Amino acid sequence: MSESSSGVNTSSNSFSKSYSSHCSDLSETNTPLPILSSKRRTLPQSCDSGISSPLPCDAFKYLTWHKLKEHDVQGTQIRSPRVREGPPDEELVIRGEAHLSLESAQTSDKEIWRRRLQENWENCVNINLSYQGLGDPYQQNNLHRILRRLIRVERLWLVDNSLKDLSAIRLPRCKELNLSKNHFTTFKQLPKLPAIQHLSLAENNIEALCGLADLKHSPLESLVLKSNPCEFLDDYRQRVFSILPNLKTLDGIPKLSEDWSVIEESHFFSSKCTIL
Repeated sequence: MSESSSGVNTSSNSFSKSYSSHCSDLSETNTPLPILSSKRRTLPQSCDSGISSPLPCDAFKYLTWHKLKEHDVQGTQIRSPRVREGPPDEELVIRGEAHLSLESAQTSDKEIWRRRLQENWENCVNINLSYQGLGDPYQQNNLHRILRRLIRVERLWLVDNSLKDLSAIRLPRCKELNLSKNHFTTFKQLPKLPAIQHLSLAENNIEALCGLADLKHSPLESLVLKSNPCEFLDDYRQRVFSILPNLKTLDGIPKLSEDWSVIEESHFFSSKCTIL
């Protein structure tokens, strides 16, 4: 048994030394491996990527799904599509990534119309456009273009998109909207939401309740304002429920009896007549 065990240990040690030596040889060489793009062309390696070579999907990192060829997938068939626009061709040249551009010199009207039909945003009912990484103005503008076309959407998530102002947007059928982790500072910056029932604005920068009354005539049932400065206002819950008397839930907590009592007391004093 001892001889057998010794033999196993010896072979294991020799394998470890061989593997370690092989890895050492690889780490000490500076010869880059060739990288092929989707068009079978050799691509330059990025020196600051932190990895020895780009991933196989590197050639597609700036593409949206409808720019890929030979498929007919529409926006209504995708729950979380990538809609973030890539850099313009001029910027790709500056970055040394001109090989990543699949755009023709001049996009035809026919191609533009084909993409519009394939996006099919007008018929989307349930869509998640969160975490798009919208760091440039042209990317924000493209998202606004898409939002203006969501005329039938009922459930929409736009979490962590650095959004600041959607007041020019109208979502006529939207019942559930998640705008958490954005940069809104007032309720006046929200889109028009005549059918909204559930609204989340957690982790924004809303300081006051000004503009909240714009939602008074909507069928809003639940509102989330966690991690906003307005959460620390005196009588925060009572003030929100007094502005939105039909609201049922605030920050995940149903309307409490003390919320009701303050509202009723306020209504009582406001309805009293003074006889001189």
